[in-house]
Amino acid sequence: MPPAPTSSCVLRVALPLPLPRLFDYLAPERDGVVPQVGARVRVPFGPRERIGVIAALASAADADVPELKPALEVLDAEPLFAGELIDSLRWLARYTHAALGEVLATALPGPLRHGEPLSDTHDWAWQLTEAGHAAVDGLRAGKPRRLAERLQRGRLDETTLDDSAADAAIDDWRGAARSLARRGLAERIAVAASSRAPVPAPGPTLHPQQQAAVDAVLAADGFAPFLLDGVTGSGKTEVYLHAIADCLARGRQALVLVPEIGLTPQLLARFRARLGVPVHALHSGLPDGERARTWAACHRGEARVVVGTRSAVFLPLPDAGLIVIDEEHDGSFKQLDGIRYHARDFALVRARALDVPIVLGSATPSLESLRNAQTGRYAHLRLRQRAGNAQPPAVRVIDVRKRPLQAGLSPELLDAIGRALDAGGQVLVFKNRRGYAPVLMCHDCGWNAQCPRCSLPEQGTPMTVHAGGRRLQCHHCGARRPAPNACPDCGGLALQSQGAGTERIEEALKARFSEVPVLRIDRGTTNRRDALEQHLAEFGNARGILVGTQMLAKGHDLPNLTLVAVVGIDEGLFSADFRAPEKLAQLLIQVAGRAGRADKPGLVLLQTHHPEHPLLATLLTGGYGAFAELELEQREAAGFPPFVHLAMLRAEAKQVEVANDFLQAVRRCIERDADRHLEISGPLPAPMPRRAGYQRVQLLLSAPERRGLHAALDAALPAIHTLPEARKVRWSLDVDPVDLY
Repeated sequence: MPPAPTSSCVLRVALPLPLPRLFDYLAPERDGVVPQVGARVRVPFGPRERIGVIAALASAADADVPELKPALEVLDAEPLFAGELIDSLRWLARYTHAALGEVLATALPGPLRHGEPLSDTHDWAWQLTEAGHAAVDGLRAGKPRRLAERLQRGRLDETTLDDSAADAAIDDWRGAARSLARRGLAERIAVAASSRAPVPAPGPTLHPQQQAAVDAVLAADGFAPFLLDGVTGSGKTEVYLHAIADCLARGRQALVLVPEIGLTPQLLARFRARLGVPVHALHSGLPDGERARTWAACHRGEARVVVGTRSAVFLPLPDAGLIVIDEEHDGSFKQLDGIRYHARDFALVRARALDVPIVLGSATPSLESLRNAQTGRYAHLRLRQRAGNAQPPAVRVIDVRKRPLQAGLSPELLDAIGRALDAGGQVLVFKNRRGYAPVLMCHDCGWNAQCPRCSLPEQGTPMTVHAGGRRLQCHHCGARRPAPNACPDCGGLALQSQGAGTERIEEALKARFSEVPVLRIDRGTTNRRDALEQHLAEFGNARGILVGTQMLAKGHDLPNLTLVAVVGIDEGLFSADFRAPEKLAQLLIQVAGRAGRADKPGLVLLQTHHPEHPLLATLLTGGYGAFAELELEQREAAGFPPFVHLAMLRAEAKQVEVANDFLQAVRRCIERDADRHLEISGPLPAPMPRRAGYQRVQLLLSAPERRGLHAALDAALPAIHTLPEARKVRWSLDVDPVDLY
C-alpha cells in the first residue's frame, strides 16, 4: 500500500539520464495532484529542470538523502504508464541493461517527453460566426466566398466543416479560412473525433493455405506466437486483414509494425479501404504533434488500429487484441543507438504480457524466428503459393566476367531491359548503393578520395561520389566536400569515378532508353514526407524503369513489373560479418519477389562475377528454405546466434589506447564473477575502426544461455559505471547485436 501523498511522501523518479538509478524528491506541496507511479513529474536537477516519471513511492524514512528537494509539479492526474506497459518497459530496461528513465523517455513522443499535456484527440472544424452569416452575400467572388457559402450550407443541415471535408470540397481552402477568421467571419472549433471511414470493401477469396493460416490465428486463445512464412505475393496481408477484422469485431485494438516509413502509406490506404475504421499511423516522418495525438488516442483506447514503424511498439494498448509484425526479418526493427532494443522481440514480450496472439510475417524469416519455429516456440504457418494467378518469376544468372560493362550494366542485361519495355512492362534495376560511384580515383597515381574523419593510415574509408561527380560524401559520418578538379597527390587530371551507384545507373539508362521515364528511388530522392508514395503514384503502371536501393525490395506491389535486374551483389558474397549471407539471401529473395506479381510472367536477372558461389547455387536450386537450413547448420557448428547469445560493449575515443584501456578494465570486471561458459573476445578493433574522428574498439561476450550472459552483466555493470576510464570514452552496450560494425 503506497504511503499517503503528502510532503513526507518521497517520489522515486526515473530521469532520462544514462545513470542506472532513481532520484528521490519530496512530493510537491500544494500541488493538488495526487502523485502516482507512472505519472510524469517536473523536478529540479542542478541548475536545470527535468521531466521524469515516478517509478515508485516511498516514505521519507526510506530515502537515502536526509534533506531532499521537493518536486516542482506532478504533471499527470492519471499516470501515462500503468499496468502492462510500465511492467514491460521495466523488463526492457533490465534486458538491455539501460537506465529506466531513458527507456521511459524513449517510449514517449517528443511533446510528452518535454512536459506538454496529453494531446486532445478531437478533430477541428470551421463554422461561420454570426457576423459571417450576415456578411456572406456581400463577399466578393473568390475562395473566401465559396468557403463561406459552404459553411452557411453546413448551418442549415446542422453540421460543421471539418478539415478533411474541406480538403475534398475546396482546393487550397486554408488561406481562405484564415482570411475569414482575421475579419471575424469564421472560427475554428473543436469537434468530436470523426469515426467516418470508407465502407469496408470486400477482399479477394482466400486460397486454402491463407484460410488455414487465418483459422489458426482466430483459434488462438490468449498469447500465441505465429510465424507466417509466405513466399512473396502469397497474400500475407490478406491474412493480417482477416485477423484484424476479427480483432475489431471483438472490440479490441490491433497494432501492426512495418519496417519502413515507405510501406506505411500503402498499408494505411489498403487497411482503411478494407477495415472500415479509422487507421492511425505512427512513424518518424510525422510531425511531433501528430505522433503525440496518436499516442494519446491509443492511451484513451480510441485508436483501434495503428500501423507504425519501430517506435510504435511503445504505444499503450489498453484493449489489445492482436499484434502483427510485417517483414519480421528486417534489420530496421533494431534500434542501433540510444536504447538498443529490437522492436520484434519487445513486441513478443508485450504480446505475452497482454495475453494476445502475435503474427510474425515474412517471405524470408530471420534464422532466429525459424529456429523458434523448429523448436516449437512458434506455430509455423506456411504460404507456398502466390495469390490469384501470379506465378513465381524465372531466375537467371548473368556471368559478367570479361564482359564490357556500361555503368555496371552488361550488354545482356541492357538487351533484356529493352525487350521488357518493348512488351509494355516495367523494369526494376536494383543496386544497393546510392550515389554516383563508390570511389573517386586518380588513374595516374592511384590516389582515391577517403574520408578524413573515418580513415586510418592502414585502412581507408572511401567517400562516395554524388551529383554526377561534383560532390563527395561519406555515408558513415555524413562528411561532405566538393570533388577536386585535380589529383591532390600528383596534380593530374585523370580523376575517374570507379564503380556505379544508383545515380550513375540512372544517368546511363536515361541515355540508353530516352523514350521511357527512368525514376530513381533511394534516400536522396525520398527525404520529403510521403515522397516515395508520390513517386510511385506518378510512375503508375505505364512502361518505364525504376532504379532503386533496398527501399524498393519490400512490400511494394507493382503489378506491371515484369523484369527485375539485380546488379552489384558480389560485395555481399564475401563479407566478414557472419550475418552477411542471411542478409544477402533475404535481399535477393525480397527484390526478386517484386517481379510477376499479377498475371504477367516475371523474370529476375542476377548479374555477378561469381556465378558458382554456393549461396547463389543454393538459392537457385532450393530457395530460401534450403539456404536457411544449411545456414543454421553452419551457425550451430560455428557457435553463432541463434545457438548462442551475444552482447557487445563498444568504446570510442580520440586515441585508441584510451578505448583499449577502458575495455581491458571492463573485461577484468566481467571476469571476476563470470560463469565458466561465458566467452569474452577482445578488446579488438571494430570492423570499421574509425568513424567521425573516433577510434572504435569492442568487446564481444558469448554464452550458450541468456541467463548466464545477463548474470555476468548484472554483476559487472555497477563496477563498470564507476571505472575512472569510463569518463574518458563514449561507450555502449548492445544485447543481441545485429550489426557488429
